[in-house]
Amino acid sequence: MSRSNHQVRLAARPVGEPRPTDWEHVEEPVGQPGDGEFLVQVLCLSIDPAMRGWMNAGRSYIRPVEIGEVMRAGAVGRVIASRHSGFAVGDHVSGSFGVQEYCVSDGLGVTKVDPAAAPLPTYLGALGMSGLTAYFGLIDIGRPEPGQTVVVSGAAGAVGSVVGQIAKILGCRVIGIAGGEAKCRMVVDEFGFDAAIDYRSEDIRKALREYAPDGVDVYFDNVGGDVLDAVLLRLARGARVIVCGAISQYNSTEPQGPANYLSLLVNRATMTGMVVFDYADRYAEGIAQMAAWREQGRLTSLEDVVTGGVADFPDTLMRLFRGENHGKLVLKIAD
Repeated sequence: MSRSNHQVRLAARPVGEPRPTDWEHVEEPVGQPGDGEFLVQVLCLSIDPAMRGWMNAGRSYIRPVEIGEVMRAGAVGRVIASRHSGFAVGDHVSGSFGVQEYCVSDGLGVTKVDPAAAPLPTYLGALGMSGLTAYFGLIDIGRPEPGQTVVVSGAAGAVGSVVGQIAKILGCRVIGIAGGEAKCRMVVDEFGFDAAIDYRSEDIRKALREYAPDGVDVYFDNVGGDVLDAVLLRLARGARVIVCGAISQYNSTEPQGPANYLSLLVNRATMTGMVVFDYADRYAEGIAQMAAWREQGRLTSLEDVVTGGVADFPDTLMRLFRGENHGKLVLKIAD
């Protein structure tokens, strides 16, 4: 094969916000699959806040991306050459293929997807890792009960928007926290939340007293920082806090933690970290349920698709930290 593979590699570990010099743009020949392997043409890249953490050195729930390595990214693509008995040319697949145009895979962690059942970007959103994070985090850790109050930060994002919809399906009252009037309107009108709080223009604590007078039973946190501290002060007795992410902190150069954590003691509440990879053996269960809700019209999937090339990855990633995305952010690099 004579075509080239364009890649984005990590050139330096960012301090604060990633800069253009933290990335290296590389062109190399497309690899050829060996026995038990197949070649994927990458079509869409998943753009996630977690990527910022993967760039840092040190112990975490997953090994860091090493300097000089292709940037890790979930993606969907099409098999264009195969020497693997389980994957045929023409199959559409989802996996961790990285920020590049082509990837040789042995099939580990790769699943087939059906573009006739849902658009390919949806397999990176509600029917992908974002949806699974929402599903298992809310149901297994949050354990919401009908009539309880669920609060979700980052409510217009890929995970938060799905969390709120699942909570509504389960009979809960749902309050979203998002940035800006347009996002708050979307949270209520498109995703069906009962109320939305604009953290940019509203007093979160005052708004929570109004919308959650009896306290917050479940808080799904995607933001951290001041938003987390505000919600901690409104916890109901026995509340469950799910720590999924802290996008407000990812580019901070100073360590920060919740100031109001003693509310957990006072309210006999729990705060639990959630990593979707812990549920790998149950992915099929989650995807089946999410797909059923989607087919029933009970779950809306919103993908914010940016069209470009792999060279557009660094700027597309920064859209997350500028709060410019609505729903799941996807970079489409090929048809």
